[in-house]
Amino acid sequence: MKKKIHLISFSILLSASSSISGQTDNSQHLGLMLANVSTLSSTEITKNSSNTTRDESLAVSAKEKLHSQNPENKKDLSTDTAHATPAQPEKYSDEEIAHLRQIFLQAENHIKNKQDAKYFGLADQLKDYPLYPYLQYQWLKKNIADEHQVIQFLEQYSSSRYAPKLKRQWLNHLAKQKQWPLLVQNYSQTNETRLNCNYHFAQLSTGDTKAGLEGAKKLWNVGKSQPRVCDPLFDQLKQSSLFTQDLLWQRFDAALKNNKVSLAAYIKKLMSKQHRSTAILWINLHNRPSRYIQQLLDAPHTTQSPLMFSHAINRLARKDVTSAISLWDENKDRFNITEDRSNKIEKRLALKLVFEGETGAYERLSQLRSPDKSSKEWRIRAAISEQNWPNVITAIEALDQTEIKSEKWQYWLARSYLETDTIEEAQALLTELSTKRSFYGYLAADKVNSLYKLSANPVNVSDDEISMLKNRDAFRIAFEFIVLDRNNDAKLQWWHAVRQLNKQEIKIAAKLAQQWQWDEIAIFTVAKAKHWDDIELRFPLSYADKIHKNSKQQNLNPAILFGLVRRESAFNKNAYSPAGARGLMQIMPSTGRLVARSLNERWRGNNSLYNPEINIKYGSYYYQKLLKKFDGNYAIALAAYNAGPQRVKKWLPETETLPADIWIETIPYKETREYVINVLAYALIYQQRAQSNDLSMNDLTRDVIPVTSMP
Repeated sequence: MKKKIHLISFSILLSASSSISGQTDNSQHLGLMLANVSTLSSTEITKNSSNTTRDESLAVSAKEKLHSQNPENKKDLSTDTAHATPAQPEKYSDEEIAHLRQIFLQAENHIKNKQDAKYFGLADQLKDYPLYPYLQYQWLKKNIADEHQVIQFLEQYSSSRYAPKLKRQWLNHLAKQKQWPLLVQNYSQTNETRLNCNYHFAQLSTGDTKAGLEGAKKLWNVGKSQPRVCDPLFDQLKQSSLFTQDLLWQRFDAALKNNKVSLAAYIKKLMSKQHRSTAILWINLHNRPSRYIQQLLDAPHTTQSPLMFSHAINRLARKDVTSAISLWDENKDRFNITEDRSNKIEKRLALKLVFEGETGAYERLSQLRSPDKSSKEWRIRAAISEQNWPNVITAIEALDQTEIKSEKWQYWLARSYLETDTIEEAQALLTELSTKRSFYGYLAADKVNSLYKLSANPVNVSDDEISMLKNRDAFRIAFEFIVLDRNNDAKLQWWHAVRQLNKQEIKIAAKLAQQWQWDEIAIFTVAKAKHWDDIELRFPLSYADKIHKNSKQQNLNPAILFGLVRRESAFNKNAYSPAGARGLMQIMPSTGRLVARSLNERWRGNNSLYNPEINIKYGSYYYQKLLKKFDGNYAIALAAYNAGPQRVKKWLPETETLPADIWIETIPYKETREYVINVLAYALIYQQRAQSNDLSMNDLTRDVIPVTSMP
């Protein structure tokens, strides 16, 4: 069962040890977690301190104890630089570190209430506390006009996580104050649009007209609306020679590609009358391509006609790919369409045929002049969908050698050999593949009647290595945020710290996160090191009591629930998706409300889904409901859990039963396809961890019956 870390001794928790072993996985959530953060220490703000409370006196005694142990630590912190690994890590008693935390919280409250004198009195006593730089950052945010203190902070703590954040706020403050020379002098490259607009306006205001206008042009020429702070810059651009009709058409095209019709309509108003009629037709083609495409074909050609025709075909293919292909094939030679744009449209039309289950997809993909990796792979899937095994072999052999050797295509090559009676080659490939701990490895193992391989190879690091890492300043900061239950700050600090590590140190960090019972972070950290074989680390057993309880109540194998939790949240009970899903099993509030009603329970609100007890109860109930809806087929129910049951119904065969491996491989949505593959593999890994053999991959991948035969 996962334990919450309470406000207990820093020294006790840092000295805790953990088991070291582990295993594998590709984590898609990693892209969501790796935040663009940087590093930070903090500049000292020198003020007179007061000695009042017992908390403060204990903090002072802690500092004196530290300095008496190491006289070098007495140097002025304002001249010290951030360092990775202290030669002598600070040692506090449990009581001392607890009191420092309380003083920190008091100081934060003084900042919030704008009680500067009280803040300064406490802040001076926290110089050796890990969150001291963060505390200074908070004060400077509210006192951003203090140029001297801000610059001092940025210089002293340039490598800290807070320095870039403070710098962006300061530069935007300079823009508000129209301090253009200072803004230009201190600007550094960023992706923040607002700041870039201010910077280029500052260039214009300080005489660097050419650079300012070129920057304005790049910022203006995008397929979305920009912040209002950019308007003064854009006003200057519109008065310059760079603001041409060609630039207007470029942004008009980008806006419609991005489906920003209102932006395109705004740009149309900036055009001269002679171009507006063309813009109106283009917008009409975007909204109703089937109705207006003939008008385009009948109209005299302009320089914009090829773009308009291409755009109309793309839009038409969304709802009527057959008509789009017919119009494209009949008329594409009438327009001077670039090869790159033509290839993109050909690929889109071919893939649309695959996704719609229409015939001719394989042939059309085979005709692409410059097929990319995605096109090549969908050519294979088109052949798989048709169960044309010679074409599957041909399409796989067209891949690069490294791609052919992937487990996925080795499996389908073997499958094709079986279907074409090339038994010896098939058996050799399947036997080799059956040693892999993966979805395709487990499929192969079932075909050659082999036992599943777990292949555990724990990360091999020592307790001393873990101890040295956790005593680095950056990780001590992360730990303090954990203790204070500030999970978001803890994560941001963690990834900031990990960015500075080499591969071996990242492995050590993963074991440290595991030691802290921080499952999600441990999983994603070891993935950064590409160490896939630490089974215990990558597949933890947290919340086992709740999972077993609900699996029994819902008549589900607990391995399935473990696999779902592992894929949905990596055991982060506070997980939140951009779509609004919450908790361990990533339940949408609307789904939670329906489940509560079905169970005759009072709905306790969206945030109740962060409660592991409720989340696992509702998630297991919902998955069992999907199982019943889809004839007990684990793979289909998983796809419905991820993409929704109504969408999945459209993917089911209409008349004939389909082998599950074919159905899974040809799921149109990459996210859902990989989701099903991962959860099924995870379930068998968890089953092996439990030393059980109740389920096989054959059980999990039963044939997919036609939609008309579903309950």
